[in-house]
Amino acid sequence: TGQAMNLYFESASTILTLILLSKFLESISKGKTSDAIKKLINLSPKFATVIRNDKELIIPVEELVKEDIIIVKPGEAIPADGIIEKGTTNIDESMITGESIPVVKESGDSVIGATINKNGLIRIRATKVGAETTLSKIISLVENAQSSKAPIARLADIIAGYFVPTVILIALISSSLWMISTKSIDFSMTIFISVLVIACPCALGLATPTAIMVGTGKGAENGILIKSSVALEEAHKINTIVLDKTGTITNGKPVVTNILSFNGFSETDILMYAASAEKGSEHPLGESIVKHAQNENVELLSIEKFNSITGHGISAVINSNEILIGNKKLMDDNNIKNSHKDIFSELSSKGITPIFVSINSEVAGIVGISDVPKKSSKLAIETLKKMGIKVVMITGDNKITAKAIADQVGVDEVIAEVLPSDKSQKIEDLQSRGLKLAMVGDGINDAPALAQADVGIAIGSGTDIAIESADIVLMKDDLLDVVKTIELSKATIKNIKQNLFWAFGYNVLGIPIAAGVLHLFGGPLLNPMIAAGAMSMSSVSVVSNALRLRNFKSKLDKNNIENKNDVIKKEETMKKTLIVEGMSCSHCSGRVKKSLEKLPGVISADVNLDTKEAVIELSDQISDELLKETIDDAGYEVSDIK
Repeated sequence: TGQAMNLYFESASTILTLILLSKFLESISKGKTSDAIKKLINLSPKFATVIRNDKELIIPVEELVKEDIIIVKPGEAIPADGIIEKGTTNIDESMITGESIPVVKESGDSVIGATINKNGLIRIRATKVGAETTLSKIISLVENAQSSKAPIARLADIIAGYFVPTVILIALISSSLWMISTKSIDFSMTIFISVLVIACPCALGLATPTAIMVGTGKGAENGILIKSSVALEEAHKINTIVLDKTGTITNGKPVVTNILSFNGFSETDILMYAASAEKGSEHPLGESIVKHAQNENVELLSIEKFNSITGHGISAVINSNEILIGNKKLMDDNNIKNSHKDIFSELSSKGITPIFVSINSEVAGIVGISDVPKKSSKLAIETLKKMGIKVVMITGDNKITAKAIADQVGVDEVIAEVLPSDKSQKIEDLQSRGLKLAMVGDGINDAPALAQADVGIAIGSGTDIAIESADIVLMKDDLLDVVKTIELSKATIKNIKQNLFWAFGYNVLGIPIAAGVLHLFGGPLLNPMIAAGAMSMSSVSVVSNALRLRNFKSKLDKNNIENKNDVIKKEETMKKTLIVEGMSCSHCSGRVKKSLEKLPGVISADVNLDTKEAVIELSDQISDELLKETIDDAGYEVSDIK
């Protein structure tokens, strides 16, 4: 009977119960880690209203095909990515970009599936359906990231590879010693089972994947798409960030600010030749020249020959005239006499990119083009520097212009006049100095550099090639999300280390007690039931700790509004009031607001439909003519500017 009392039948049943309870609590907790995925999946509507054979049909979204015309009513979610064919509205894109303010959309604008149509009836033409939509790609990216294994997880695997045999050896030795000293099989088996149960490395296996799942999910909620757990881990080690200039630091929407003419040519002649030649170019600077010519109603001429000279400019033949348009190096390479270098330097010192226009081997004019920094760039760079991260700007622009932009936003180092094909080499050169760096870019020419960097970060508004090459994609066109990405990485790695500490902590404390060390000095013996309970609690505590990441908030989130306001107050700001005629509804005022805020140098635009006033706050001078042209292009008229 005495022997039967020590068989621990109740221990066996309790151990099984505790382990099952632990697994149940784990499954609930781990289910919460995939909440981000569930929320994303639930965003997509189940049905769509389409026009087929001149009839309105309600069909499941799975049956949508490209080029379908979809009707989206106010309050409905947009079923697929597409282009607005008809109508004007405000779209809530917060679930994709994290931006809470609705965006004004009109005919010709693109829309993202799962975003909410706030107030207008619109017709859209589907361009991406099913797995091709932005939402589907986001879900796929997050799922892949959550299932991938981070390097720190491999460390846990290596430790577990040594830990398990060591624990088995401890269990065998301790039970054997107690068997020798007590001559009791029951007692030695109790020791053996207690050591094995309390040292079960379940918590060790949960420490990393649960934190990775929560971290990547939290990133997705904030518009930060992390493609792999490796990228999430590597981001916290970054000590240098390389930023592309155009479209990353700046708005990427350059406008013509100066036209200078020489040698008998008029400004109209320069604009006409430059725009006619650039009509065949896809470069943003060329597009700005063409757009300016269209706004000025300048007639464009036909091109007889065209050639793009990568990194330097273009050449063309127009009306038998040989035209060269590009930077100073293009002029030097073609031995064109250039006596206007002082003008070049003056424009460049102001952050204006000078484009030389040569006609028949002589400089006939200079077109000045400016692309101002984004409102958040300066704050983001200041914050990165406070975090101890060096900030480098890389650009194909000339050194003087690049230095002017760099001074405005406060970068530490400038690498200018870099050809697109050389960007990845410059990244490699920086890495050879022992720097752990991230590259942030948005263009096709940034793709090799993004792939070369330790962590490639693509701005979501950039090209598909850049996004494919990057490890992390920022859905919002905002450098502040680079700061949030690094903060999230640091928070996740800190959480993983805490998890590993707790996983080992239970074992380190529990194994000696389970082996009977306390019992040697008259203390209690660890019952296998208690060992099972401790093992279960270690797993639950690790998962619960990982779930704390769901409460992650960037320091910028807490003080973002105040910081942005401080930056704006530090800058010299001006206000202008425009009296706009022709506005009749909220869509009109929204269109005017959108048009004005696209202009570089405009901080904000506040349009009042009742008073017909559009009050704009400026960080730089904008001519009244440009403001009038902008409103004219939107379909309205400016009667007065105060």
